[in-house]
Amino acid sequence: MTKRWIAGIGVVGILGWLCQYFAFIGSPPEKSMGNLIRILYFHASSAWIAFLSFGVAAFFALCYLIRRRPILDQISSSSAEIGVMYTTVTLITGSLWAKPIWNAWWTWDPRLTTTLILWFLYVGYLLLRGSIEGLERRAVVSGVYAIIAVADVPVIHFAVEWWNSIHPQVIDETGINMPGSMLFALMFAFVAFFAIYVLLLAVRTRQEAQRQRLYRLRREIQEVRGRAADKLQPDISAHPQLQMSVPKGSK
Repeated sequence: MTKRWIAGIGVVGILGWLCQYFAFIGSPPEKSMGNLIRILYFHASSAWIAFLSFGVAAFFALCYLIRRRPILDQISSSSAEIGVMYTTVTLITGSLWAKPIWNAWWTWDPRLTTTLILWFLYVGYLLLRGSIEGLERRAVVSGVYAIIAVADVPVIHFAVEWWNSIHPQVIDETGINMPGSMLFALMFAFVAFFAIYVLLLAVRTRQEAQRQRLYRLRREIQEVRGRAADKLQPDISAHPQLQMSVPKGSK
């Protein structure tokens, strides 16, 4: 592990520690929700990074379809995987907040429902990608899928305006609906989650590049073995003595 990776992990660790400090200690409780507001810092930040992840996945998928460079597909698929992780955190933290506030772990609120659809869309993306043979065909099919699936992100954003939603909004047409100390904790959590995303994207992209190189190497070895087997196979037609004699009368 190089010094650059160690430094990156160290920076992310410090940001993560400071994020927890501001979320649990540095920010005051909310007057109506109390300490439950602290879940919001992780819930909103993970949702924003999830949307960013899927946007990055769609952008690099489009770039791959135009340029056909493997690194573009590697970034796209890696970002989509991380987006699924952040969406999972969003759904879990949302349920933890909803139980004491709405007296239910889950409600079919428009924003919650569209977010769950987004999670299913990209879980389907991962399953589809894993089921396709051939690196280029896999990249093309999954790339088109990622571009189509990202259309759900703006639907989630406008769900509160288009339908009757009870989901709270941090930012609306009236401005920011929280005091400065809470907003700072929220923005710092977003920065920390973004740093984690960047680190995971770098690690996962590197792993995906290595995996694809191993896949190509394995295919090359199989082709070499196939050609070698064809060369070593005796030409029976050129050596009649190697042909099996067939008894008369047998069919």
